[in-house]
Amino acid sequence: MTDDGSGRRAEALRDRYRSTLGAVPGGVEDRLRVALEFGRLPTEEAFAALRHIVLADSPLGGRVQQLVHFGQLLTLGRAEPARIHARGALHAGAGIADLVGVAETALITSGAPAYALGVEIVVELLQAEDDRAD
Repeated sequence: MTDDGSGRRAEALRDRYRSTLGAVPGGVEDRLRVALEFGRLPTEEAFAALRHIVLADSPLGGRVQQLVHFGQLLTLGRAEPARIHARGALHAGAGIADLVGVAETALITSGAPAYALGVEIVVELLQAEDDRAD
């Protein structure tokens, strides 16, 4: 059960993700549900504060930071988070060509599986663009 104050605080956290990624990832919603249910919202707030310091206040800027995340997640083989950060990169002003460049870099640093995952995500994003244009 959440009180009004906790609900507003959780919504403020969601707004941070919306501003960075353009949406609230499902995993974040899951964490917020657990945090609210068990009175652990301060953990999520502390995590969001650290995330803001490291990401939003980064000298790299939002676009580059999201591209770095995308590449790191390709390297780790983390498909769903890579998808989230690919969309976040587009939201921050990157283009599809930037994502292709990151995928190609992942080929050199991490091999064919990372590259293939990157291309798979690029194709999905291109398909989504085509679907919106129709």
